[in-house]
Amino acid sequence: MSIEEAKRLLDSVIAKGRVHLYKPIQIAEILQRDRVIHDINLPDLETYRNRSKLWRDLVCLKLLGRKSTSSAKYQDDIFNAITPEAIIALGKENRDKDGIVEAYIYSKFSDRFTQMSVGLEYCKTHDKTDFVLREFIDLFWHEKGLKRSIDKIYEIIVYALFSALTEVLEVEIEISMNPDKLDILSEFEDFAKRIILLTPSLRKFKTKARINRVGVTNAADRGLDMWANFGLVIQIKHLSLTEELAKNIVTSVTADRIVIVCKDSEEKIILSLLNQIGWKSRIQSIITESDLIIWYEKGLRGRFANIIGDRLLKYLADEIKVEFPSSDNSEFSQFYENRGYVKPETGIWQ
Repeated sequence: MSIEEAKRLLDSVIAKGRVHLYKPIQIAEILQRDRVIHDINLPDLETYRNRSKLWRDLVCLKLLGRKSTSSAKYQDDIFNAITPEAIIALGKENRDKDGIVEAYIYSKFSDRFTQMSVGLEYCKTHDKTDFVLREFIDLFWHEKGLKRSIDKIYEIIVYALFSALTEVLEVEIEISMNPDKLDILSEFEDFAKRIILLTPSLRKFKTKARINRVGVTNAADRGLDMWANFGLVIQIKHLSLTEELAKNIVTSVTADRIVIVCKDSEEKIILSLLNQIGWKSRIQSIITESDLIIWYEKGLRGRFANIIGDRLLKYLADEIKVEFPSSDNSEFSQFYENRGYVKPETGIWQ
């Protein structure tokens, strides 16, 4: 395979990847291992198929503070997208030119996070008087490399709003038991105390309501995005919903109160599809982008902006830092320098 064809395959994976670029980083670490340590054989996929996941994760933990959580099958798809023949061609180029392919991949990674830092900078340079949610969302729609991660931005936007409002409303939930079941509680006192936090002398208590993000997910994941300790689960869908995805939303979680957040143009399609497959009863509500814009406007510049506004923007900025840590630190620059990479300025790797 020619190096030009191999590069096209690599570029395709980079273009389709989300901002974290887990799969391209895996390729970079395979090439680095081949160039520096010489303990793998590129024509023999089994010498690095599984081990390369560990090499990738070590770098991702260093740069991102997290590693890929996708299924093994989804992670293994990288070798269908970039075949061993392509890896052989990339490896030869990488060895002959002192890690040029590795440097290219990590330069692309840096570019993505430089773009992502624009979102964080917007949060830092705007306050509740001039932060406009529509402008913030457009920062990501207009950056080609960030469109694949727009669902994470929506998730952060929703989480910040729901958490801030739940907090300022001082929502509480009460945990209690049927007093007629005291004999059962006594029999399972150790279980009740450790799991339900109830005892024969403490038969009910109150706790603050909370919204929780499940964590980082990847393109192939179809699980819930957020859950609340009062029985609610939230699924973010900024893309078109197919019947298959609708089934995954409803069947991947056992809760009977599901909230879907979507674009305005998708609301009617989603409702129609859920009615068609008979699952609308499990959907508590559908929230659109217009709803989010209205609620943000009220939170930032409405009657109670002094209570809600700053808290809302802090949640937003903090979650961007957690989700995309390299957008706010110098860890990557040190990594790039320690590896001895030089950003290509000419040729096909420019």
